[in-house]
Amino acid sequence: MEEIINKVANSVLEVFDLEDYYPEGARAQIDISQWLIDGFLLKEKDFREQLNNQDWSKYQDQYVAVACGTDAITPKWAIILVTMHLAPYAKKIINGSIEDLDSALYDELLPKIDYSVYQDKPIIIKGCSRKPVPMRAYILAAQYLQPYARSIMYGEACSAVPLYKSTKK
Repeated sequence: MEEIINKVANSVLEVFDLEDYYPEGARAQIDISQWLIDGFLLKEKDFREQLNNQDWSKYQDQYVAVACGTDAITPKWAIILVTMHLAPYAKKIINGSIEDLDSALYDELLPKIDYSVYQDKPIIIKGCSRKPVPMRAYILAAQYLQPYARSIMYGEACSAVPLYKSTKK
């Protein structure tokens, strides 16, 4: 019987897995409509009072996304005020969704990676993930890898989609 050879394991293909860089830590979404009258009307005195009565310590060391979940037209200061209450506790606060939050985290960490280790190598950006890696992170990773890579593919080694191939000068 012929020996089975794992060609993927023996290849020079480098796998770039964004999950390896996923910032660990709890994420929370705060919807400010909970402090609006009927979810739509902001009455400043009541809004401030409700914020003062919150236990913000429950967000200790968490990544927090703050937004309004209704179509209420709120002044910009409302979300800023919420962040002032969160600031002593949260690791990071953004305006938007949890996906926006994860995108912001990757925006910070991807530029810090040393991509020169991928110089002239074929790279596959791993596609399947168990963690919620946002699309923006894949787009940024591809852009950071492109100046170094000989080629870039997306997906898994058994079914990768070619994205880029350098032209030798």
